[in-house]
Amino acid sequence: MDPALLLLIIAVVLTIGFDFINGFHDAANAIATVVSTRVMRPAHAVIYGAALNFIGALMGTEVAATIGKGLVNAANITIQTVICTVIAAIVWNLITWYKGLPTSSSHALIGSLLGATFFSAGNESIIWPKVMEKVVGPMVTSPILGVTLGFVIMLGLTWAVHKVSLGRINKVFSKLQILSAGFMALNHGHNDAQKSMGIIALALMLTYPSEDFHVPLWVVLSCAIAMGIGTMTGGWRIIRTLGTKMIKLQPIHGFAAETTASIIIFGASHFGIPVSTTQVISTSIMGVGATKRLSAVRWGIVGNIVWAWILTIPLTFCFAGLLMWAYRHIF
Repeated sequence: MDPALLLLIIAVVLTIGFDFINGFHDAANAIATVVSTRVMRPAHAVIYGAALNFIGALMGTEVAATIGKGLVNAANITIQTVICTVIAAIVWNLITWYKGLPTSSSHALIGSLLGATFFSAGNESIIWPKVMEKVVGPMVTSPILGVTLGFVIMLGLTWAVHKVSLGRINKVFSKLQILSAGFMALNHGHNDAQKSMGIIALALMLTYPSEDFHVPLWVVLSCAIAMGIGTMTGGWRIIRTLGTKMIKLQPIHGFAAETTASIIIFGASHFGIPVSTTQVISTSIMGVGATKRLSAVRWGIVGNIVWAWILTIPLTFCFAGLLMWAYRHIF
């Protein structure tokens, strides 16, 4: 077999594997609140989330273009750079899944891509202005927006229903939360699955050079299916962290958090921003929970999550760089 083709196959298989892991690692993003409020049974919620993740993955390729051609200069890297990128991201995702930390698969992939590129092609091959615009800026602003918008939406809902009985509120928002969870799953698939599409499209462009960046239909379908199947496997460790450990949620809180996160992620996807869906839903839950009282949020758990967010890009950058360095010295 042609060595170039073999390396391409390895890169594609690894990336689809990453997308599958992304599905069960980030399943909590879409279904943690609807499970913790007992609006849906876990098995039903997982299937529901998987189906809408799949549909969402078919909705566009704006984020894929950012990952595949917007952050690094493809002319200066190789297929080996892509392989080291994906391996590093997979390892980080598995470690954080095992620890039950809702870290960002997006930031793991981006940090790994930047690290592998830096160690294989140098600093000049990273398009830093785009990294600042599409990654660093949203990494700072999206959590702030999640907390703020979640707090405001929850305050508005509290004011709107303050004269309604608790039983009536739970009954109405139990139904509404099914819709908001579906919207969240749809937007999660739309943003997150595209990142793997972008990596595969980059690998194809490196193997078969072309001036035009294009995501083939088979890539879109493969990533959509992998993420859907991954979501169906659950990811219960992280679901417990988001849905029960951080704050105790009622259906109205789940609806507010999911609606907040969906609005932010939808806007980011429209502008091709690979936002962290994990950060957005986590901070939306924090903002919603803070309307009850600040002590309602278990800030110790939040602190662990925030540290994992801060460390994801630097650690994956270094790990992917180490893999790239090892490859170059061994082969």
